[in-house]
Amino acid sequence: MARIVVTGGAGFLGSHLCDRLLGRGDEVVVLDNLVTGSMANIAHLDDHPGFRFERQDVSEPFDVPGPVDAVMHLASPASPADFTRIPIDILNVGSRGTEHGLQVAEAKGARFFLASTSEVYGDPLVHPQPEHYWGNVNPIGPRGVYDEAKRFAEAMTMAYHRLKGTDVRIVRIFNTYGPRMRPEDGRVVSNFITQALRGDPLTVYGDGSQTRSFCYVDDQVDGHLALLDGDVTGPINIGNDGEFTMLELAQVVIDVIGSSSEITFEPLPADDPTRRRPDLGQANAALGWKPQVDLRDGVARTAEYFAAVLAR
Repeated sequence: MARIVVTGGAGFLGSHLCDRLLGRGDEVVVLDNLVTGSMANIAHLDDHPGFRFERQDVSEPFDVPGPVDAVMHLASPASPADFTRIPIDILNVGSRGTEHGLQVAEAKGARFFLASTSEVYGDPLVHPQPEHYWGNVNPIGPRGVYDEAKRFAEAMTMAYHRLKGTDVRIVRIFNTYGPRMRPEDGRVVSNFITQALRGDPLTVYGDGSQTRSFCYVDDQVDGHLALLDGDVTGPINIGNDGEFTMLELAQVVIDVIGSSSEITFEPLPADDPTRRRPDLGQANAALGWKPQVDLRDGVARTAEYFAAVLAR
C-alpha cells in the first residue's frame, strides 16, 4: 500500500488512474482546480476510505499533510481547443506546477512521476518517434504553449533528479482516448464520435492524410503503473503503435457506430503534426508493456460512454 498524490486526478486520464490505484490498495489524494477536470469523473470515489479530494491549483505552492510515497503530476489541459483558450494556464501548470510537485516529492522523500506527451516531438522529422529524438517544435506557434510547457517540465524534472537526487519517472503519452473524455474537447476521437452519434458531418482537417496512433485509456494506465513501479527513469513512450490517417479513423467511427454521417473538410490548423507514431521498443523491453485494445474495440467502448452522456 502506498499514499499517492495525483494532480489533475479529476480529469479524463487522471480519474482512471485513481480507479486503478485505489483498486490495488493504494491511498489517493487528488489535487485539481477543475478547469478541465470534473467532479463527475470521481463522484463514484467519494465514499472510498482511501480517497481524498482537494480543490487546488498546483500552479500555486501546495503541501500535502502526512506521508507521501509518490506524486503523479497529470495536471494540464491537453486539448487543442485549450491551447488558444487558456494558454497561460497551460504554461503555468507545466512550469510552476511541475516544480511545486517536485518540491513536495523532495520534501517527502517521494517518487515524482511526470505525465509528459508525444507533443514534445512536434511535427516529427523521424518516424516512428523514439525517446532519443529531440523533436521539431515551433515554440511560438499556437501549439507551442503545450509543447514547450511539457518540454520544460521534463527539463525541470531531470534537473531535480540530477541536482537533488529526486527519484523521478517520465512518461510520454501518445493520443489517449476513452470514457470520461469531454464530448466536445476538440480532440479528434471525441469530435468524431459525438458528431457520428448526432448524425452530423465528421470534420476532417486538411486532406485527412495526417496520421495519429490512438491508445485506449486502460492500456495507458497499465503503462503508467508499470513505469511508476519499475526502476526506469525514462522518458518512456506509452501509446499504441497502430497508425491511422484521419480519414481511416473517421471511417472506423462511422462503421462502429453505424452512423449515416458524411465527412467534410476544413483547413488544417497551424503546426498540426503530419505523422505521429510511438517507437515502443523501450516500453516493451524495460517495462514488459504493450497495448492490448485495438482501435475498433476502443472506439466502441468510448462511443457507448458518449451515447449515455449525450442522452442525458
